[in-house]
Amino acid sequence: MSGETYTSEKQNQGISAELIRRIKGIELYTRHLVANYFGGEYLSAFKGQGMEFAEVRPYEPGDDVRDIDWNVTARLGQPFIKKYMEERELLVFFLVDISASQNFGGAEASKRDLTTELAATLAFSAVSNNDKVGAVLFSDRVEKYLPPRKGRQSVLRVLRELLYCRPRGRGTDINGALGYLQRVCHKRGVIFLISDFQDAGWERALKTAARRHEVIGVSVADPLETKLAGTGMFLLSDAEGETEMVVDAGDRGFGESMKRLWQGRQEELRRTFQRLGLGLIEVNGRDGYVKELLRFFKGKKRRA
Repeated sequence: MSGETYTSEKQNQGISAELIRRIKGIELYTRHLVANYFGGEYLSAFKGQGMEFAEVRPYEPGDDVRDIDWNVTARLGQPFIKKYMEERELLVFFLVDISASQNFGGAEASKRDLTTELAATLAFSAVSNNDKVGAVLFSDRVEKYLPPRKGRQSVLRVLRELLYCRPRGRGTDINGALGYLQRVCHKRGVIFLISDFQDAGWERALKTAARRHEVIGVSVADPLETKLAGTGMFLLSDAEGETEMVVDAGDRGFGESMKRLWQGRQEELRRTFQRLGLGLIEVNGRDGYVKELLRFFKGKKRRA
């Protein structure tokens, strides 16, 4: 890991040593993943947004006459053509759900911990290819907007906010977050929408955003959402609402109903993204997310 510090002394004021330790730990782990797994896959999966002029060279038989630079040709008295190169730099935005349901999870990690790790891995992949990185953190409102910038510091800035930001809202408003992104991001970009998608009525906003940007959904879940651990009675509450109920963890019927409900929601999510022709990465727990990201990148490269 680089010996650079995350922030200046002035910027570190009010940030606990524990938070700085967590940032450095996540950076070390995710940069290792990028170096060993994702760097080349990311570059292959995401092409530039167009072509830009590079230089002129003398015309050769077989060249496309539409590429002739007539000004240079007239000035030098012989035909020259324009050469172009792929405009490599991308704008990568992370639209990240930090609502109350993201705090759910087992002893090892919550969904928000997993979301932070996923965002860091993708963001370090982006800056390793000289792309700009920005973020919108949202709950039932936009909690934080981080304008796109280049370099390692831009990723650490996103990491800090994902770990440090305490949302004012509890619910999830994907529709509002997508609308806000449309207002602040006018240049075409790659958008990673990271959420557990515990919301409704956002399909039209997703379709609108996809007309300008390449939108990729990242569905984050926890294994406990489909399988209750242990036995006995306990209180189950809705993190984003006020509903509470007492359930028996040993009740097989309740467990199966819970599993079917989650599976039905995931299937509907898949259909929504497929209907719009958009990519979807499904991550269920910390184990195996590296495989899911690699599967997505390789599949995207094949389709391209």
